[in-house]
Formats: sequence, C-alpha cells, structure tokens
Amino acid sequence: MSSRATELVRLLTVRGETLAVAESLTGGLVAAEITGVPGASRVFRGSITAYATELKHQLLGVDATLLAQRGAVDPQVAGQMAAGVRKALGADWGIATTGVAGPDPQDGKPVGTVFVAVDGPFTARSGSAGGGKVEGLRLNGSRAEIRMESVRSVLAVLLEQLAGEQTGNERAQDTERNGGF
Repeated sequence: MSSRATELVRLLTVRGETLAVAESLTGGLVAAEITGVPGASRVFRGSITAYATELKHQLLGVDATLLAQRGAVDPQVAGQMAAGVRKALGADWGIATTGVAGPDPQDGKPVGTVFVAVDGPFTARSGSAGGGKVEGLRLNGSRAEIRMESVRSVLAVLLEQLAGEQTGNERAQDTERNGGF
C-alpha cells in the first residue's frame, strides 16, 4: 500500500465521500492499492476491470462509436470510463486508467501511452469543465513499470482534485481528527 492510497482513503473518509475505479491496462492494481489500506471499506465502493474494449461500452457506458473510431486508448474514453464507473457503482468519485503497457502497440498508439481520468462532484474552484479531468501520460519502462506508474498517476490526479476542493472548515476538521497535524 502506498502513501498516496493511504492519504486518499483518509481524505475521502474525512469528506464522507466514496470512490469507484474503472481499470483497463492496470487490470485491478488500482483497486488492490486502495483496498490494501486499513479502513478502505468506508470509502471504496468497488471496481470494474474492463480489459476488453467491448466491455468498456457494455459495463461502463463508453460510447461505442468513439471506441470504434479512436480505440480504447483515448482521453475521451478514459473520461467516459471514470464517469461510467462512478454512475454504475453509485460513488461520489470515479477514476479510470486506459493505455498501452506493452509489449506491442495498440490501436496505433505506442507502448507507454496512458490516459488517467477522474470524475466527481467538482466545484467551480476546481477549474474542470464537465465534471472531470483527464491526463495523458507518456511512460517509459517495462510493462510492470508502466502499469505501476499508471496506478501512482491516477491516485495523484484524484488527490490533487481532493486537496484543491477541501475547504478551510474541512481542513480544520481533518486536523482535529488526525491529532493536530
């Protein structure tokens, strides 16, 4: 379990919010990272590993035309995956990973092309249009390294969104609950 996952569970607990995960190239690693944190059951709703392209449409509601035209490794697909899992599992936040871990390119995209996405109850302060944020990554390394960096990256994007939205009152409550730090 990582410090990012621990911090994520802590922040979601303080906020009283929940999380759902949609994964493709990470194949369950994001969910495993989160559920490795004691107390994760208070905030983690579940996950959908939609490794096959058609499952992204069937289980997560990703637009079939988008998948046919652009393939599964696309920023819009990542965004729709995050929104779809959030809706499907009834969570406040949805996060998603899609990309090419290798060894071969996919859908014309080179190995190391990854998109991570967050969908949630954003405020005007977050600066995110349409309730979501997608980040494109160009990663190097082995298949395992690309997958693990994708996990770290999607958790970091969600943490950034949560930290940016935490109000002064929430920070004060969080400080009280965590021994004054």
